[in-house]
Amino acid sequence: MNFVDVFNGDADGICALHQLRLAHPVESERVTGVKRDINLLKKVNAKAGVQVTVLDISLDKNRSELVRLLNDGVNVLYFDHHFAGDIPENKNLESHIDTDPDICTSLLVNEYLNSQYLAWAVTAAYGDNLFAAAEKAAKPLKLSIEKLEQLKLLGTCINYNGYGATLDDLIFTPEKLYQKIKPYSDPFDFINNEPAYQTLLNGYREDIANAGAVQAEYESDSHALFILENKKWARRASGVFANQLAQENPDRAHAMLSKNENNGFVVSVRAPLNNKSGADELCRKFESGGGRKAAAGINHLPDVDYQKFMAAFLASF
Repeated sequence: MNFVDVFNGDADGICALHQLRLAHPVESERVTGVKRDINLLKKVNAKAGVQVTVLDISLDKNRSELVRLLNDGVNVLYFDHHFAGDIPENKNLESHIDTDPDICTSLLVNEYLNSQYLAWAVTAAYGDNLFAAAEKAAKPLKLSIEKLEQLKLLGTCINYNGYGATLDDLIFTPEKLYQKIKPYSDPFDFINNEPAYQTLLNGYREDIANAGAVQAEYESDSHALFILENKKWARRASGVFANQLAQENPDRAHAMLSKNENNGFVVSVRAPLNNKSGADELCRKFESGGGRKAAAGINHLPDVDYQKFMAAFLASF
């Protein structure tokens, strides 16, 4: 049988694939992209008898392509935690989809694999800004606070690497980063022995320092909106900077708008951590918007829609 692995280029997608292929190693074609490149099933031209595994990609945004594959007799194994809408009923589809705001795709894969590679699932949950869920999941590992902090930083760095308008913005392409991670069944071995991790860590620290110098465009006790310039560092830092601000201000909603070259913005939204809902509904009001309850985004918000977005942002939380 031929295999195709389709995965989001962020920490959750990469760590989900890593767990699955550690447990079930196969030679596969891999399809991925930057974190916001989620219409990935259109790149898959599989036929009957092929096994396609989809990880951390919105079913709702790939519905027509998924139906195409299923109708062609392709077997699809689907793991995700984003808004899905109606899930197709088809004998060729096995889905593990849970949109609970405290679940990520890697935790779903971890459950599927009976916690064989739990430390990588914990890493992904940290990367997805699900700190409480990560610490709850990590309890069987009996790790020290120092070790948990190492996994938190690793997950954050892998996630940071996925943000960018194009692959050229990234420190490593998601495919290359997956190949760097692939030999390590233990994330602590990756941390201690893989030179690529230090490269990631240095880039993350430099870009977050740049983002930290940006003043809020709008700020109150309940909302904060930042506008970042059209630079590679800003595109890389936008999502993890929003995550950091959300952790520091858990009662506040955050919007990170990164200027782009198309007279608009790339938008990252974080619902308040103490009420993790509404981010996906807000972003789906705009073309190219989507995500999950706690964290969502808009791939392109035209300049002319800025005030409309601002009003919707303030009304949503």
